Amino acid sequence: MQTIELDPTLSQTLAAAREPGLTLVIGTKNLSSWSMRPWVAMTAFGIPFTEVRVELDQPDTSSKIARYTHSGRVPVLLAGDITIWDSLAICEYLAEQFPDKHLWPQDVAARAMARSICAEMHSSFMSLRSTMPMNIAASLRGQGRTPETQADIGRVSEIWEECLSRFGHNEFLFGDFSLADAFYAPVVTRFNTYGVALPPALSAYCERVTRHPAVARWIEAAQAEAAGSGGSE
Repeated sequence: MQTIELDPTLSQTLAAAREPGLTLVIGTKNLSSWSMRPWVAMTAFGIPFTEVRVELDQPDTSSKIARYTHSGRVPVLLAGDITIWDSLAICEYLAEQFPDKHLWPQDVAARAMARSICAEMHSSFMSLRSTMPMNIAASLRGQGRTPETQADIGRVSEIWEECLSRFGHNEFLFGDFSLADAFYAPVVTRFNTYGVALPPALSAYCERVTRHPAVARWIEAAQAEAAGSGGSE
C-alpha cells in the first residue's frame, strides 16, 4: 500500500489519485471510524490501493475533501472514473470486484446475517457514536456512559453473541475474518478506549480483532498520528 500525504497545491496528489488502480481517501486514523472500515477490509484481504489521508478538524479539511467528493465526508474510493463515497457502498463494490477473496461469508444464511448487521452498524448506535467517539490513542475508561449508550452496548453484545455462536466457531463473527468484522472493528477500539466490560467470550473476540494484522496496523498508525500531533486528539 502506498500512502500519499496531501500537498498544499494538490497538483501531484490529484494526478496520482486518478491513475489506474484503487485510491482510498481517508480521514485521521485516530478519529475516523468510517475510514477505518474499508481500509481494514482492503488491507485484510490484500487488495492493493493507494492511500490519501486528509487530516480532520482543520480549517482546510472541507476544501480538501471537496476535491474528491461533494458529500463532504470520507472515506472515498476512487476506481478510475468511478467515485464511491460511502463506507458500505465501498465495501459492496469491493466484494463485487474481488469475488474470489470472499469478503462476505460464503454461506447464504451467514451472508444475509452479515449484511444485516453491517447495515445496522451503518445506520444505528447513535448514542454510542455520540458519547464514545473514536479516539484510539486515548484512555477514557468509564466515560461516556448514558442509559442510551448502555443500550447500544447491549445491542452490539447481542449481535456478537448470536453471530459467534451460530457462525463464528469462537473465532471471528462468521468464522473467517469478513466485512462484518471490519465494520465492527471501530466499535472494538471504542470499547478498548472507554474500558467497556464485556462477558469473557466477547472480550476474547475484541482481543482477536485488536490483534488482527490489518486492525493492528491501523491502531499503530493512529497512535503514531496522535503522538506526532502532541498527544491524543
